[in-house]
Amino acid sequence: MNDIGTAAATAIDLVVTADPALARIVLLSLRVSLTALLIAALVGLPLGALLAVARFPGRGLVLSVLNALMGLPPVVAGLLIYLLLSRSGPLGPLGLLFTPTAMIIAQAVLIAPILAALSREVLEGLWEEYAEQLRSFGAGRLRAVPTLLWDGRFALLTVLLAGFGRASAEVGAVMIVGGNIDGFTRVMTTAIALETSAGNLPLALALGMVLMAIVLLLNAAAQATRQVAQRAGA
Repeated sequence: MNDIGTAAATAIDLVVTADPALARIVLLSLRVSLTALLIAALVGLPLGALLAVARFPGRGLVLSVLNALMGLPPVVAGLLIYLLLSRSGPLGPLGLLFTPTAMIIAQAVLIAPILAALSREVLEGLWEEYAEQLRSFGAGRLRAVPTLLWDGRFALLTVLLAGFGRASAEVGAVMIVGGNIDGFTRVMTTAIALETSAGNLPLALALGMVLMAIVLLLNAAAQATRQVAQRAGA
């Protein structure tokens, strides 16, 4: 118990003093996850909007596949991306394996279906509510997409926060394609796993504290966004 207490006290000191090793890992984690979120949003949100307004044969199958991809096991995604980026893979000559770029790709692949599926649910409700009004202004289904994205911006911000939370908590895929290289591809989740197994509890606890703080901030931001959206709707 004393060892745990000492480790916790040291971990708090690492956080308070902004230990360089801790800060380096946290900053890389944020850079990777935020970049992956941006890429996934550029793909997922428009796709979700299109699926919300479009009606075509096979739409149900597309939605089923999209919902299935929301539960794609991270290690499977990491393995597939590893095969693509390996020396014998089609993207091997780019030399992206075991780099932060590979980790960004892995996280983006994992969260893009989540953003698309959740945004589709949000925007489909808006389309059903405003379809007749938009048609009266001469806006067809495709032309209505930008309007829906703007009108649903507060709800979509909650979707983005959920995507960022998923990306920042990822372990398996980023470890496979990033290699968990100290000072280069080591992020919070992979560092926690490594430092715990190595017996370096203070750093592992410090990273866990920072990760939990990020999760709490995301939840608070999502709650505040919902309240703003409700007031705006009223």
